Amino acid sequence: MGEQSALLTLKIDTDEPVELRDFVGAFTSLANEFERFVQTSYDDIKSEPQMYVREVRSGCIEADLFTGLAALAGAAVQHMDQILILEDFVKRWGQRFTFLSKGTVPVGELETMRELKDWADAAKSIASDPVAGHRLEAADFVDGKKRVRASFKFSAPDARTALQHIEDRKKLLNRPETKAYKRVLMVFTRSDVNNSKTGKRSGELVKIEELSEKPMPLVYGSELAEDQIKHEIRESDDNVYHKGFMVDICVKVANGGRPVAYSVTTLHQIIDIGD
Repeated sequence: MGEQSALLTLKIDTDEPVELRDFVGAFTSLANEFERFVQTSYDDIKSEPQMYVREVRSGCIEADLFTGLAALAGAAVQHMDQILILEDFVKRWGQRFTFLSKGTVPVGELETMRELKDWADAAKSIASDPVAGHRLEAADFVDGKKRVRASFKFSAPDARTALQHIEDRKKLLNRPETKAYKRVLMVFTRSDVNNSKTGKRSGELVKIEELSEKPMPLVYGSELAEDQIKHEIRESDDNVYHKGFMVDICVKVANGGRPVAYSVTTLHQIIDIGD
């Protein structure tokens, strides 16, 4: 395992057996978060964390995280630097878990699915156990004696609450955003004479070339716009596929900026675009 003057220790106190995947996830999530922490907080330090289970006894699992901290130039990180980094990490860990357990995650925090998965894995190991606890400690050694420098603990109820907020945050990150455009030319590639519920996909497909070459599902964002457009589909003598509709729309955008649907809110003009 190599020599290290400071380390992180994870203790999981349980009354019930821990499912193997949750057991492994508790440790790997910690290692992943520590590596992420070092990458984003220290430009001149790298980490290759390794987790070793030190003791398993009735009601308790204890493991040490050997962080593999080193300066990018190749020199060892000094003892004082090590313990300060680990203390900082435990404080950061506790702060972020507290955000999740209270559902008060600030803007810019926990913005990726991978981070949220790691936090869910950290909580799952104790969530189903009524009296379980999860404790993370940063410690160093003085004259051969272990000295705890920072500590954070959460309980099974905290874990269950955090898991619910993690799921809520995943849904928030996956929720389509919208971008508004005025007076864009929309043409139909598939039409339907039937009405649809306002705000729901209609089953029709339209193309707006200045936004995307691909046809997109159409949503009617207002009853007036739907009535006007449906009139052209049902009752006009002209072929709807030979018409262009000058409209205001909201583009529903998936995570990553990809458009997934057009919601038409206002019809301004109908023009003949020919065959």
